[in-house]
Amino acid sequence: MWNKDKVEETVKADKVVLFAKGSRFQPMCGFSAKAMDILSRYTENFTVVNIFDDENIRPSLISFSNWPTTPQLFIDGEFIGGSDIMEELMKNGELETKLKATGAV
Repeated sequence: MWNKDKVEETVKADKVVLFAKGSRFQPMCGFSAKAMDILSRYTENFTVVNIFDDENIRPSLISFSNWPTTPQLFIDGEFIGGSDIMEELMKNGELETKLKATGAV
């Protein structure tokens, strides 16, 4: 069962974790698709957690990150943001820098 502790365990288990609506190959909203597309430009080495897989994922995620929307990107356990923030970080080069620092790129 998903809870705040399981979210924390999940974001610490892998270097790059994206909580999204849908799977990597079947995103279920435009923002999730955008986030996966942005990450895929740099690496395939990221984990996607489909928030629809368990009804407790979304409320647990919100409690953990204090952020109400998905997708949510975590790099090295640090909450980065959603697809708009990812796009901004991609444009200014910070996303690539963060991914390289973890060895994901």
